[in-house]
Amino acid sequence: MSIPYNAPIEDMLFALTTNSNLSHLQSLSAYEECSDDLVEAVLTEAGKLASEVLAPINSSGNEAGVELQDDKVVTPDGWHEAYQAFQTGGWMGLGFDVNHGGQGMPAAVSTATNEIWHAANMAFSLCPLLTQGAIEAVIQHGTDELKEKFLGKLMEGAWSGTMNLTEPQAGSDLALVRTSATPNDDHYLIKGQKIFITYGDHELTENIAHLVLARLPDAPEGVKGISLFLVPKFLVDENGQPGERNDVKCIKVEHKLGIHASPTCVMSYGDQGGAVGYLVGEENAGLACMFTMMNNARHGVGLQGLSISERAYQQALAYANERVQSNPAGSDTAHAKIIKHPDVKRMLLLVKTNNEAMRGLCYWHASCMDLASKAEDEEARKENYKTLEFLTPIVKGWCTEMANELTSYSVQVHGGMGYIEETGAAQHYRDARITAIYEGTTAIQANDLMGRKLLRDEGVVAHRLIDSALEFVDQLEKLAGQHSFAIMKTKLRDALDEMAHATEWMLENGKKDPALVAAASVNYLMLCGLTLSGLKLIEQAFYAQQLLDAEEPPENEDYLKSKILSAEFYASQMLPRGAAYEDMILRGSQSILNATL
Repeated sequence: MSIPYNAPIEDMLFALTTNSNLSHLQSLSAYEECSDDLVEAVLTEAGKLASEVLAPINSSGNEAGVELQDDKVVTPDGWHEAYQAFQTGGWMGLGFDVNHGGQGMPAAVSTATNEIWHAANMAFSLCPLLTQGAIEAVIQHGTDELKEKFLGKLMEGAWSGTMNLTEPQAGSDLALVRTSATPNDDHYLIKGQKIFITYGDHELTENIAHLVLARLPDAPEGVKGISLFLVPKFLVDENGQPGERNDVKCIKVEHKLGIHASPTCVMSYGDQGGAVGYLVGEENAGLACMFTMMNNARHGVGLQGLSISERAYQQALAYANERVQSNPAGSDTAHAKIIKHPDVKRMLLLVKTNNEAMRGLCYWHASCMDLASKAEDEEARKENYKTLEFLTPIVKGWCTEMANELTSYSVQVHGGMGYIEETGAAQHYRDARITAIYEGTTAIQANDLMGRKLLRDEGVVAHRLIDSALEFVDQLEKLAGQHSFAIMKTKLRDALDEMAHATEWMLENGKKDPALVAAASVNYLMLCGLTLSGLKLIEQAFYAQQLLDAEEPPENEDYLKSKILSAEFYASQMLPRGAAYEDMILRGSQSILNATL
């Protein structure tokens, strides 16, 4: 069953304006040609491709899955044509610098288009997501020769990229990586096996550039002995074209809970003597290079959490407006559409408002990417980079955990029909489940937030974000006479206080009891995600009220009023969770260590 999808362009533009501070990005010399009209045109065209090409094959791709035939992965019907449309549109290089062959749009805008791809067809969008990460790694760490040979084709989308970390014995613990790399003239010979490789093989592109972690013969033990290599599926000839097949192949595709149309491959390198690979970055410094891809992917996967929740919401809302069932509470009618039932409305509002809040968080995160590299003041670049690092595990962890909750509500709205494959609701739920696992589980994100971010800088960034948010709460005072904003002001201040208390507790216990803080880390991440997402949504409401108070009434008055109601609902129904998270952190973490299994 083909489920329609329409990109929520009005809300995307509003989030870009409010949370990404698009006007400030446009004032930078790097983005001076990025006009409002151009941004709207880009999102509109992306929406057309998504609704007309990608969304219609999402369900059929899920049913068909992928197959391995004679060492080749075969993607579902329609995939090749869809990729050709995506490539022809020049979408791959949208957010990359023009000096590298990209189109020079802000990361905030390319994030919005990526949301559209993920929502329309998550399984399809994983191919561009991994390629974008490979492009970033080559730009930042590749030699001039590698850039000349691979970057242009990757940027065009003519070639795709992958990320090869995991091995059968080495999941998140990359110190256990065994894949070897032996120097051989101007290249290295790679031998080993990698698992869980997204789009490790397919025929959508002419070539595939695999980014592979491996060890040199004399490498030190642990993660300090890992190097990064680019291993092409086909060796590149003197004309820059794919030539002889390299010694790399897919030997299995995994059968998964979800994203059935995305090939998850077991890759074998060097069965015939060694796959030709080229060093990316310096020897034994591969993990730092790979983190360029990983952080790019963590942002992208957090965005997937928002995207799949948006897709599930649109379907659940449409079903609730069609399905007639029983007498809603407080109504005299014998039967009504189920959207009239208060609890159905509650579930739909939970999905809708969390989507809007997550959109604000993701777009803010993306604008930090832009400012960390393009801000014209060095101090601003440094500050935004620190914010970017702090937000990365929150975006990845919070948005994907919420995706599991929100897509579950969307199934529940369907009642028994949500359990039936024909409706398509279950596919979104299954597809969402992987997002909290791949590119680092939620616990890995929480440990990163705790160890590499919060404790390492002694809470400087966390305190700065909290203090800035409290200044915004003070601005809400001018609107506190309105019922909605009075609620927002009170609930947001409470949540920020709870985040501040939890931050102090984490800092106080971080060095003297690491296990206790580790037990609290996921709850701390969730508290941060809850609070900062709420902040972004309430910022939207505040800006909406400013527009409503202008001398000339805005054309989108109903939409702006809906933003205020969304923020009030989130403040009333979501932000109170902050008190529970604070209590679990401060007074419940020891119970985790004390309990027996």
